[in-house]
Amino acid sequence: MENLSDKLLAWWDANRADLPWRRTTDPYAIWIAEVMLQQTQIAAVIPYYQRWLTRFPTVAALAAASWDEALKLWEGLGYYGRARNLHAAAQMVVADYDGRLPATVSELMNLKGIGRYTAGAIASIAFGQPAPVLDGNVIRVLTRLFDLDGDVTRTAVKNELWRLADSLVPGQRPGDYNQALMELGQTLCLPAQPRCQLCPVTDMCRARRQGTQLERPARPPRKRAPHYDVVAGIIWHKSGDGRFLIGQRPLDGLLGGLWEFPGGKRENGETLPVALRREIQEELAMTIEVGDFLIQINHAYTHFRITLHAFHARHTGGQPQHIGVADHAWVTLADLDRYAFAVTDHHIIASLRQQSTVNE
Repeated sequence: MENLSDKLLAWWDANRADLPWRRTTDPYAIWIAEVMLQQTQIAAVIPYYQRWLTRFPTVAALAAASWDEALKLWEGLGYYGRARNLHAAAQMVVADYDGRLPATVSELMNLKGIGRYTAGAIASIAFGQPAPVLDGNVIRVLTRLFDLDGDVTRTAVKNELWRLADSLVPGQRPGDYNQALMELGQTLCLPAQPRCQLCPVTDMCRARRQGTQLERPARPPRKRAPHYDVVAGIIWHKSGDGRFLIGQRPLDGLLGGLWEFPGGKRENGETLPVALRREIQEELAMTIEVGDFLIQINHAYTHFRITLHAFHARHTGGQPQHIGVADHAWVTLADLDRYAFAVTDHHIIASLRQQSTVNE
């Protein structure tokens, strides 16, 4: 196992990618990178990481910012709970740790949104602690190196992998070792086409010797993601003054805190206009008249797919109530850049702007 870390570190020293978060020793900057990189491609993260640190260069700067400002800067990166937890954890660091990120795994895991993986990454990379990490890339590398055939979605198998990862972390350069392990999975130990001929530890890989590398890691068959029809309304104010309604999603749900064109799922047997009228009544206690169709958008989330149908609508009665929304605002097209929206709503905004240009 000592040979494993030596080979990985030698490969890392010669081949590691030059990335912005690898040019700093600042624990805060390393924390931001680790959170942004969760379930997100490196190329997508880089511009967000750079903008974030320009606007919030310290924990104190992030803690002092409003949640809306932090959310707007995160807009488009997805998995918005990460941003909400970052903001809350920064306030915890300022209040409980004198503005300094704690160095141990146990203390880091006390912070909002920091689990075992992120704590291990920060502790090892920023503070030199011999703490393990276990993400999808590391799971793939370890199950192939040791030819482990257990279902990695099972808790018992995952716990065994944590024990294995912990036993392998060297006392010297643990952060570099962990990053090498992750980068090996990102660049060479790929899911469908592993580049075994270039791997620095191919001679140690049991799955390679057994010809089982494409069977590792073992997982149950993936279920087909369900599909939902969703409706959204551009609800124009009944005064005819050019304003329309947007609502803020509940803070603790999917896309929490983002703004949207109000609506929701169509129920079985409903037409799209009927579904939109019902959703607006249930979420905002308003009545509307559904008008012209605007745009249809197909979008895939992690565990389900949607087809979003957006319609123009006119407010006919009732004042907006915060039943299924956190807040609301009557806005014009010119106001929208102040608010953070999900990807699907940006498609609606683009279509509205295009339509507005044509009408001019």
